[in-house]
Amino acid sequence: MGKTLHHFGLRHFPLDKGQQSLWDDGALEHLQSRFQWLLESPGVGVITGEPGVGKTAALRHLAANINTHQYQLTYLAETDFGRLDLYRSLAQELGLNPAWRRSQMWREIKQWIEEQVTHQSRRPIWIIDEAQNLPAEFFRDFPAFINFAFDSKDLLTVWFVGHPELARLLDRQPYGALSSRIQVRLELKPITQRERFRQLIQHGFEAAGTTQTLLSDSGIELIHQNSGGIPRKACRLITTTMRLAADKGINHLPDDLILQAIEELK
Repeated sequence: MGKTLHHFGLRHFPLDKGQQSLWDDGALEHLQSRFQWLLESPGVGVITGEPGVGKTAALRHLAANINTHQYQLTYLAETDFGRLDLYRSLAQELGLNPAWRRSQMWREIKQWIEEQVTHQSRRPIWIIDEAQNLPAEFFRDFPAFINFAFDSKDLLTVWFVGHPELARLLDRQPYGALSSRIQVRLELKPITQRERFRQLIQHGFEAAGTTQTLLSDSGIELIHQNSGGIPRKACRLITTTMRLAADKGINHLPDDLILQAIEELK
């Protein structure tokens, strides 16, 4: 892939994870305002969206700008295991050597949080990614943990991030105790509008190091239709097309190579 980037004179592929500046037409600003609000009024937030729509990238962008003297961030992405293992992973991320019994583990986490808030003046933020994979027992259990840990004080900000089924799951009756605690619900959607998608592509190429999109209007539309407006899918199509073009010594991305890339990625 380095050969392809060198051929086009780019720092990275458009829209890939190496992109430092995120495109924002207002959606990211709205997310930032809700993120900040939940920092100031600690509680539970939920962000959902299709895979590849940009949930994790947006949250990491926001988290990178928090004041680390005021907040202590814990990010957890490995969620496909049991309830106690999840609490244990959280405790380990906090630098604790957790006990095996749940009650003792809860006490250790509670003491750590109280120490941070009382003596360090730092409030904890937990971001739990891929939350749709969390075990059902955790969703039923977590409100009890919050009650145990914080009594009447709200000290912890938690973001659950996941696929659209996460929102539907939390609306089910067995998880009513957790659902009632959710203060912010956000959904990131694919970019269905043509002009917004064109702006996204243009920003992606500019962030990668060129003011030229290298694509025709019809090429952008091909990518829009076949990516469903999801940035990660658009990135894969553009990256594959660039590789095909570099192999042919071409300095732009013609429609026929985009069609070839679509076939390769099926």
